[in-house]
Amino acid sequence: PVASNVSALSQLCQDTRWGSSLRILLEIMKPSMAATLILEPPAHITVRGPGPKQRVTLRASLRDEKGALFQAHARYRADAEGELDLERAPALGGSFAGLEPMGLIWAMEPDKPFWRLVKRDVQTPFVVELEVLDGHEPDAGRLLARELKFFKRYNAFLFSSLGPGLFPGIIDIYGVGGGLLEYRASLLAGHGFATLAVAFYDFDDLPKDFSNIHLDYFEEVVCYMLQHPQVKGPGVGLLGISLGADICLSMASFLKNISATVSINGSGSSGNSTIHYKQISIPPLGIDLKRIKVTFSGILDIVDIRNDIVEKFENPSMIPIEKAQGPILFIAGQDDHNWRSDLNVQTVSERLQAHGKEKPRIILYPGTGHYIEPPYFSMCPASVHKFFNKVVIWGGELRAHSKAQVDAWKQILSFFSQHLGGSKSSYLPIC
Repeated sequence: PVASNVSALSQLCQDTRWGSSLRILLEIMKPSMAATLILEPPAHITVRGPGPKQRVTLRASLRDEKGALFQAHARYRADAEGELDLERAPALGGSFAGLEPMGLIWAMEPDKPFWRLVKRDVQTPFVVELEVLDGHEPDAGRLLARELKFFKRYNAFLFSSLGPGLFPGIIDIYGVGGGLLEYRASLLAGHGFATLAVAFYDFDDLPKDFSNIHLDYFEEVVCYMLQHPQVKGPGVGLLGISLGADICLSMASFLKNISATVSINGSGSSGNSTIHYKQISIPPLGIDLKRIKVTFSGILDIVDIRNDIVEKFENPSMIPIEKAQGPILFIAGQDDHNWRSDLNVQTVSERLQAHGKEKPRIILYPGTGHYIEPPYFSMCPASVHKFFNKVVIWGGELRAHSKAQVDAWKQILSFFSQHLGGSKSSYLPIC
């Protein structure tokens, strides 16, 4: 749930495998409703439409998995412009009083005595209904507005070290394979990092393809991490591979509170996706299927199918990495056959320096392919590519690739420990 240092919501966070999100479902307002409820990430509630200084009551309610009703209400007075912002307006009474922007959530009480709010089925959301009522009598006031708010996981699971305390936070994103992969996040947790593995397509109710990537979704993930009671902040780290690396680079370039980023075999461009953030869109670079090579065994080699980066490093499909917050570590395999990662990072480096930035830290691994995994994972030289639905070469020579995975893991742990803070054990080059 969207925790804001409130004890009621912390109960929902006790199972750290359950992340939650701000999926907001806006109801179509009935013509008779005289106000509008506005919900903004992470949990900013604003009411517009009441008259100047009008007295209103806000009520929140949800039903748990066994049907028990939980409710809270608070009395407010709109400002001189007829607007009510819960981050600035104190509650005048009700279930709580004073300036409590999240009070409507943590103050909810059950209609059954001694009933505890417990989330058992993590695959379904809690749905909170928010209502605006005329006057200060919650059971008698005329309904002015209503909205539904989904408290649900981010299609992700949070792994954190055992024991109490605050830990540096990392968001972990994989690539074109889709779905939710958790093993790297769980390994990072063993080194003192609270790590959130995040899916962005082909999982649960997410889009079925990656043609459009919306950074607003990931912005909500960052907000969730920074509000989690086990994440110390003030920023988070990002770790991504392949398309996930490019998402991380985009997040670092556009979003706030990013302290450090690791890109594993990223391209530095939008690839086959359009990357969106508010009114900004980065167009896809695109591919040329005529450049596909076929080996004697019928396996595809797609290393050269991407369209060339024209206009040097100012191509409109390149991620504006010069805007990135925090340091970036680029890890690239020099035998990557998904795309030429070693050349890609060189182009990114040139762009950064052309914009007056320092040359980034780049680690190149000879004989290393695309899937640089944690230590001792089997190398994947070729497998079915989800986009082509055919077997493609990923590259890599077994011994060199395996050694690279051990060293890359050590470098990742050291990098995050240096820039996020962490225990000395985080420097260990093992899983």
